Amino acid sequence: MKTLLLSAVFVLEICSQLIGGGGAGGSAVKFLPGFDGPLPFNLQTGYIGVGDSESVQLFYYFIQSQSGHPESDPLFLWINGGPGCSTLSGIIFEIGPITFAPLKYNGSLPTLISRPYSWTKVPIVI
Repeated sequence: MKTLLLSAVFVLEICSQLIGGGGAGGSAVKFLPGFDGPLPFNLQTGYIGVGDSESVQLFYYFIQSQSGHPESDPLFLWINGGPGCSTLSGIIFEIGPITFAPLKYNGSLPTLISRPYSWTKVPIVI
């Protein structure tokens, strides 16, 4: 129950900061190395403090839905990772709007491409 409550507080805090235009050091990401041109979706990243003194800082990705009406789209909280595994791998390889191009690696910067079946087509993903 405590985990559910903390998750709800986390989601509400991030949403209030993003909607209110404020933020705890959040940044809009417009370009990524390996992707040709500007990103075709709204990506914001940042840290949010938790606890009474906010001494613990959690990193988040906020990916706005691509439906055209994010103000009414559902919100999806993606909690992933663990020892030795970043949530970024889940965003890149599983649910996110971009992924690595299926090319043989030649030692250079990997190429990123749009994923046509991204989970962010309808819900907002945090």
